[in-house]
Amino acid sequence: MAGGIFSPLGSCSELEKANCHPLVCLLCHEPYQHPCLLDCYHNFCASCLRGRASDGRLRCPLCGHPSVVRGGTGLPPVDRLLQFLVDSSADSEEDVQCANCDRCCTKAELDTMYFCNTCGQPLCAPCREETHRAKMFARHEIVSLSKRTKDIHKKCPLHEEPYIMFSTEKKSMLCINCFRDMQGESRAHCIDIETAYMQGCQRLDQAVMAVKELQTSTREAIVLLKAMIEEVRNSASEEEAAINSLFSLMQEQLSERKKTLLKAVQSQHEEKEKAFKEQLAHLASLLPTLQVHLVTCSAFLSSANKAEFLDLGYQLMERLQRIVKLPHRLRPAQTSKINSEYRAEFARCLEPLLMLSPRRSMVGSTGGIGPGITGTNMLPGGQCSKTLMVPSCPPSSDKMSSGPMVKKPTMHRYISTKVLLAEGCETPFAEHCRNYENTYRMLQTEIQGLKDQVQELHRDLTKHHSLIKSEIMSEILQKSLQMDVQIAAHYSAVEMMRSVFEEVWEETYQRVANEQEIYEAQLHDLLQLRQENSCLSTITKQIAPYVRSIAKVKERLEPRLQEPQEPREEQAQMLLNICDDNE
Repeated sequence: MAGGIFSPLGSCSELEKANCHPLVCLLCHEPYQHPCLLDCYHNFCASCLRGRASDGRLRCPLCGHPSVVRGGTGLPPVDRLLQFLVDSSADSEEDVQCANCDRCCTKAELDTMYFCNTCGQPLCAPCREETHRAKMFARHEIVSLSKRTKDIHKKCPLHEEPYIMFSTEKKSMLCINCFRDMQGESRAHCIDIETAYMQGCQRLDQAVMAVKELQTSTREAIVLLKAMIEEVRNSASEEEAAINSLFSLMQEQLSERKKTLLKAVQSQHEEKEKAFKEQLAHLASLLPTLQVHLVTCSAFLSSANKAEFLDLGYQLMERLQRIVKLPHRLRPAQTSKINSEYRAEFARCLEPLLMLSPRRSMVGSTGGIGPGITGTNMLPGGQCSKTLMVPSCPPSSDKMSSGPMVKKPTMHRYISTKVLLAEGCETPFAEHCRNYENTYRMLQTEIQGLKDQVQELHRDLTKHHSLIKSEIMSEILQKSLQMDVQIAAHYSAVEMMRSVFEEVWEETYQRVANEQEIYEAQLHDLLQLRQENSCLSTITKQIAPYVRSIAKVKERLEPRLQEPQEPREEQAQMLLNICDDNE
């Protein structure tokens, strides 16, 4: 199976089974042959990894982590540690024979075997007690068979001398010659073999403890992930059940609302059809009467002489006039369109189930149908009257009456308009916005000019106590009246465009949501301009009596400054009266 295609493990249990033996390759499932270590610390046989490298990189068959491979072999370096364990395992499986008594030990007795590193020979337990207890063997190093020292670990391959020191700096063993050849600074990092062994065991214990902690954390994470997988499965089942339940409820609600709407449509149909049939019957009965009287008039004119005409003609004329003055319903009393607002009704019946917030155009908690439109604006049959209802303003012809308004910043409307025009879409609303901005800037400039004049007059009158001519007040009032007419005309023109825009808004609501906001802000800006203009007029009227009073005092004190002011004062008074009437 060496070099075969590796199939990823399907579950954690399979991974645990595959890792049951640390000296078995996960690809070929055989003991390691020349094990290679990847950058992800997974080991595989060299033959299993051969031919898998591409462009100097080799992906781990287990986790997919890329490892850099160098050299012409295309293989990662050999894992010396794992190779040592493999060799040790192979040595432990060989038959061991005591060098003293030639006794062969079974695998069960290997734990009782010893090895003399000095002699380089294995010893059984009886021979160790009998022969190597003599004084001549007192200096021999006797260890258990599993810890025997091989020849490669006994002597330095460079000087053929036994190892006596260990360099903690280079992590290598040293013979006496290697120690002499080292520099003085490096010698300070050299310790004897036994001390190095003890320190290494302590550090290894620390590393093992860290790995054990990581192993514990990994197992806990695996348990947690398994629990989360189960939770995901349960959550998916609950979500599917909730979706099916909600869908069933939605179907029931929609089915019930469908029946209600169909009944409403049928009711409107029967009501309108009945009304139209009654009106049709009335007109059908009226037509023969008119035809009879027309024929009667024609016959009377052709057969009656002058005396008979004067005797009966006025009676005929009176009858005809009465017929004409009777209340005849010639025009339909209602429209023929049946409107059930089914979209809004379906959305309204789904709101409690979907926890949706009502759209701006839907009926809110106060009973409003949308921004600026209230429930009182609905015609019979559910049709909107297309009339803007300004808050605190009665639904009369004068819809621009001053009062508290919902403030929408002009700057926000200006920026939104700029963004809309920058999109480059040639729509009726975009063209309307271009024309509106030009007109609005002109009106705003004129209002600002009037505002500056009134502020200057107020400052001169209160702080400087200077005289102000009455004709200036008259000019301001006249301009204010003209501005009021222009704003009202522009407001009416913008208001008349509502029906055109609403047809487009109904088809593409998502896009025109921003346009509706800009549109309402435009109407608000006009109302605000008119309110400012009304305030200017009020301030001007409040200042006017003081100006006239001061002017009369000045005329009395300086007769030579007197001028024929009566016509101008009468004109100013007339303008003030006109303003009072408008208010």
